[in-house]
Amino acid sequence: MARKRALITGITGQDGSYLAEFLLEQGYEVVGMIRRSSTVNFERIRHIQDRVTLTPGDLLDEVSLIHMLREHRPTEVYNLAAQSFVQTSFSQPVFTGEVTALGVTRLLDAIRIVDPEIRFYQASSSEMFGKVVETPQRETTPFYPRSPYGVAKVYGHWITVNYRESYGMHASSGILFNHESPRRGLEFVTRKISHGVARIALGLDRELRLGNLDAQRDWGYAGDYVRAMWLMLQQDQPGDYVVATGQTHSVRRFCELAFACAGLDYRNYVVVDERFFRPAEVDLLVGDPSRAREKLGWKPEVSFEQLVEMMVEADLRMLRSMKE
Repeated sequence: MARKRALITGITGQDGSYLAEFLLEQGYEVVGMIRRSSTVNFERIRHIQDRVTLTPGDLLDEVSLIHMLREHRPTEVYNLAAQSFVQTSFSQPVFTGEVTALGVTRLLDAIRIVDPEIRFYQASSSEMFGKVVETPQRETTPFYPRSPYGVAKVYGHWITVNYRESYGMHASSGILFNHESPRRGLEFVTRKISHGVARIALGLDRELRLGNLDAQRDWGYAGDYVRAMWLMLQQDQPGDYVVATGQTHSVRRFCELAFACAGLDYRNYVVVDERFFRPAEVDLLVGDPSRAREKLGWKPEVSFEQLVEMMVEADLRMLRSMKE
């Protein structure tokens, strides 16, 4: 039997790197789409780069996507590429819409043209719930996005549903709540905290400036969440699933645990800075993952406390190695 072949857009990102690792373990051939630009950072996939095929493609250019699908003939496509930083979406709303919303349409349409049998995964986001109408949020909760990123993700989500229903495609969306790891970008608050703790512990910094410490999120481990993506595409029927831990923690609690990992008290180092508040804040996001648990047999394996510790230790190791 031929090996399954998966195409991942956004393979150089946090989720793309964990998904590529996971699929290689499952015996897949893995193809990763990268943009033709001089700024692609291969850091997260360097350890597996010789085991994956990288191919140029651009979510802004449907013709490039058609060529890519014709050349590599994947059985599964995971669309993880996006302009995914919420703060940036306020300063670059049109670009965010082009990539994060219309990019999904271009990819779905390319699949429809080349081979509608390809199974498709769309990375939807808890940011679509935004100003939440009910807690916890589940698959049937109405969307009320509070950022251009959230709005673009709602479009991407509904166009996936539309192609599934219009063309009978096996297209599924994972509504993923915040998922973190040592591979998270430094612009995200969790990594900003773990990296800041490591810098302070090693005497490189004296303070850490953050925004709203009372914002609460449902934080899980990215390595657990990519398993849910794969499980969705192994089902007989496509569908949409909330992927979350079902527990919520404040930014303040994350700080408390992270600083404690280095034997420090966060209150001595964290400075609240108004510059880091969002124009429209999302207050409480917490997901109900019961459908994913019942239908996919999925549950998170890494706890919140283990995640925080893992991130702080990874940043301490990295910074120590840079000092040597």
